Amino acid sequence: QVTLAESGGGLVQAGGSLRLSCAASGGTLNYYTVGWFRQAPGKERELVSCIQNWDGTTRYSDSAKGRFTISGDTAKTAVFLQMNNLQPEDTAVYYCAPTCNPAPDAVWGYSYWGQGTQVTVSS
Repeated sequence: QVTLAESGGGLVQAGGSLRLSCAASGGTLNYYTVGWFRQAPGKERELVSCIQNWDGTTRYSDSAKGRFTISGDTAKTAVFLQMNNLQPEDTAVYYCAPTCNPAPDAVWGYSYWGQGTQVTVSS
């Protein structure tokens, strides 16, 4: 089973940038969809972006489109989320998961969320 681990979060000021990494172990992501999710305190987890690794098709939430870019490495062992022009409302714990479904835990019973990586944007 492929396991994903997030990294790259941090504290930035509004307008700053971060690049998150989702590293795979135990296999490649050639035939996976990989989604970046985020969850702010007191709010539901939301899908920010996802990528279909077999063809590179990408999707973005309205808030992410134009600011964030999802991509994968050539070895298909990592997926990245380049986040530019970060705003305070982007503050959340960011997770990656092998799905583009916006609610995989509810729909598919997915329960393998990791610790995520904290992104904090100050104003």
